[in-house]
Amino acid sequence: MCKLYVQADPLQYEPRQRSVRIHGVITSIRLENLMWRVLSDIASEQKCTTNALITKLYDEATTHRSESANFASFLRVTCVRHLIDSGRLGRERDRVRREAEEETWDIEESQAVFAH
Repeated sequence: MCKLYVQADPLQYEPRQRSVRIHGVITSIRLENLMWRVLSDIASEQKCTTNALITKLYDEATTHRSESANFASFLRVTCVRHLIDSGRLGRERDRVRREAEEETWDIEESQAVFAH
């Protein structure tokens, strides 16, 4: 199973900080490139900009929760839930598994050393 994840393109999990304006207030949000892409896809489906989608999600989150939550984590969970609900998560998982099966590794697992 580990091969599925360590072979992921590093650009997908590279964090990217973006400034967004929510009700006139500029704030920075740091998410992985993959999460930004999913938010962009959701915004496109909703026929709005990514910034407008983020503002809408912020409004919904603050309406349903009185306490301050980790908004970046909320956005990540929203992305994953969207992928699950749309059925894309399963298709992406299957694609990654096929690619991993096609590739071979030059080292045995017993020889692998991971830094902590």
